[in-house]
Amino acid sequence: MTLVHKLNSTITTIFFILILIDVSNSQASVSKCQISPSTSKYFPSSSCAIQDDTSIKASAFSQESMPEDNTEQICIIGSGNWGSAIATILGRNAARLPFCNDEVRMWVFEEEVALPSEESNDVPAKKAKLSDVINSRHENIKYLPGVKLPTNVKAIPDLKEACLNATLLVFVLPHQFLPKLMPTIRSSIHPTRCRGVSLIKGLDFDKKTKLPVLISQSIGKEMGDGFHCGVLMGANVANEVARGRMCESTLACDFGNGELNERTRQIFDESPNFRVARIGDVAGAEACGALKNVIALGAGFIDGLKLGDNTKAALLRVGLLEMAKFCTVFFKGVESGTFMESCGIADLITTCYGGRNRKCAEEFVKFRLRDDSTVSIDPEQCNRLWSGLENEILNGQKLQGTLACKEVYLLLESRGLLESFPLFRVIYEVSFLGKSVASITEGIVVRDRTICGTSIVSKL
Repeated sequence: MTLVHKLNSTITTIFFILILIDVSNSQASVSKCQISPSTSKYFPSSSCAIQDDTSIKASAFSQESMPEDNTEQICIIGSGNWGSAIATILGRNAARLPFCNDEVRMWVFEEEVALPSEESNDVPAKKAKLSDVINSRHENIKYLPGVKLPTNVKAIPDLKEACLNATLLVFVLPHQFLPKLMPTIRSSIHPTRCRGVSLIKGLDFDKKTKLPVLISQSIGKEMGDGFHCGVLMGANVANEVARGRMCESTLACDFGNGELNERTRQIFDESPNFRVARIGDVAGAEACGALKNVIALGAGFIDGLKLGDNTKAALLRVGLLEMAKFCTVFFKGVESGTFMESCGIADLITTCYGGRNRKCAEEFVKFRLRDDSTVSIDPEQCNRLWSGLENEILNGQKLQGTLACKEVYLLLESRGLLESFPLFRVIYEVSFLGKSVASITEGIVVRDRTICGTSIVSKL
């Protein structure tokens, strides 16, 4: 059975969700931007390079209307799989957009990597610094092997140097690493014109209130001086984006200026392959990006148990409803239409069919099935198993779904809301309390829509 056939039941489910959620039909328009052959000097030849025979201006901003001191200096904070993938787009766009400096800086957490060798396996592999490898080979051989980066993307291991006078910061690294980096970033950026876009899929939690806090808000607070941070979320599997396969993404931001919002969208948009629509609902888009990783754990459990596509479609339906419920309960200004954007239903489907959280969750179940799907295990065994799978499968990348799962569960427990979110509850119980994996279907509950109303709000 092909992936297309497997998706049929899930796609059908969307129509039921449309009945349950009020959907906004308005959608931000996507400008069509093409790449001029004149910028080809920045793109090493590769199978994923985007070419066009027509040289056109892709931007609404001209050199005359954008003086030199208003040019953008882009800095990417992070160089993992997704960071390197988005660098391919930002590098090409910076080279062709008249309001951007050609050079795109990418901060690299320095590490030694083994160089590919055509010699015998008996010969020890030579090692080199990752930043040197990226700058010489124009390829991140550890986190995005086989994809050439534009030559105007410069890997820089010194954070202060990478951020120097930056006007646009692109955050794309595990959020637990952010706090120790923020002082250096804050002291290095352009003093008056810098803003940020976060690609981080997670949530922070206030230490006192235990309530969820958007990472974009945490970044803005740490940066101070009215710093604004939006988010880019969507159905964006990094390897597919890097290889130029068509997808869409959602830029959620409001920098207080329509021209600046559009300028930011154009920096990320590379139509027709990477199509970016802008919305104003930062909270809804960002929360969806974190919560879908929790649902993906449940999808992996379904796959590991071989329960089939009908069960998985039911899990996605209930998962989307619990995501929407969580967002509207804990965040202000969330718009119902956000859940039908790429950052909502599309990202959920992609993550539950092909993401790292789903993959590791499937392996988690396979390991536990060696005994019996109805057998419970010790919580400590659960933690060791997740840690081992992360190290074995992800090649240095981190699981975000397990961390979000713990945080969401503790929040719901502290507010007495676990019974209102049965799927989130069961996914946590299977993942960390050692409950039998076969119990995952207990979380797929059909509820009256009134459960989303005042009965929940009154408990906060």
